[in-house]
Amino acid sequence: MADHLPPVAREPAAESGTADEPGVPRPATGDSGLRRTGARGASGPRQAYAAIDLGTNNCRLLIARPAGDSFVVIDAFSRVVRLGEGLAQSGRLSDAAMDRALAALQICADKLRRRNVHLARSVATEACRRASNGAEFIERVRRETGIALNVISAQEEARLAVLGCHILLEQGEGPAVIFDIGGGSTELVLIESGPAVPRILDWQSVPWGVVSLSETCGPEGADATQRAARYQRMRSLVDEAFAPFAERIAPARADPPTAESLRLLGTSGTVTTLASLHLDLPSYDRSAVDGVIVPATAMRAIASRLSGLSLAERREVPCIGRERADLVVAGCAILESILDIWPADRLGVADRGIREGILRSLMATGLRRDGAGALRTGQDAV
Repeated sequence: MADHLPPVAREPAAESGTADEPGVPRPATGDSGLRRTGARGASGPRQAYAAIDLGTNNCRLLIARPAGDSFVVIDAFSRVVRLGEGLAQSGRLSDAAMDRALAALQICADKLRRRNVHLARSVATEACRRASNGAEFIERVRRETGIALNVISAQEEARLAVLGCHILLEQGEGPAVIFDIGGGSTELVLIESGPAVPRILDWQSVPWGVVSLSETCGPEGADATQRAARYQRMRSLVDEAFAPFAERIAPARADPPTAESLRLLGTSGTVTTLASLHLDLPSYDRSAVDGVIVPATAMRAIASRLSGLSLAERREVPCIGRERADLVVAGCAILESILDIWPADRLGVADRGIREGILRSLMATGLRRDGAGALRTGQDAV
């Protein structure tokens, strides 16, 4: 049975918005990608802030206004662009992948203009970090859309994910683990709860996400035996990559000594999809999934079942569909490895992460500095 965190942990509902699909180390220095985009001198409680997260698999946008200690989403956009498609083999972003991402970013740019956004931060993650032509793509995005993407480090990616979703972590004593399974990488963070924002005790990013792991392990087999062998290879690769982190956090896992005391929170399409299946939803429903707490054994059982299905069979499963069917198995392998490292009885599920972390940072910055003059962000751009 799944439980929900108390309503206090819930983000306010969106005023309006559209979406194509459902869905602490210090910040990095240098060009942060922070830009003032609205009218000069804009101020007051109604000003809008925006966050764009261009990942290996998805392009996501949130536009929001401050509301007390949180914010109200006024517009949103999410599209599967598969920017990292083929990257594992070629080391480059393909022309088709870049075109898909640019089309999505143009929609984001149009929304920023229409919403008169005051401050925006746009980030790119693992695909652009790894690609030999990543810098060329970033410049093309700036030239064609006006969006100044900042390629953030894995450390900053982990920090923003924690900032965006930690409010959904179960109450409790001792350290906890928050993880983000992406398209090109996975971040694991050991945190200690604080009065406001958790303190990061340790973290690791590994270059295995649902796209990179799927492509590295090749096509699916034609029968159950071949699919099982591929899944085991995925598990082995991820286990090996996670091993240093697992060794470092072993003392924290031993104290407290019981699985009931361990707290675990995940943010990604993998955990939200598997939680949807656990809840037996006919279609994805963010309000039912964001903040739900699911038994770890149930998530393992779903992962095991999905790994044995053929691609055609997975496409027919509600809440997976064609866009995720070929990638969800890799997500299952990563999730099972995480559950081995941090064997909590229950898994918290978050349909929020980097974008929400960016928004909280932007709003804190904007509200602190609005009274002291305009925030200096460099050249005005989308």
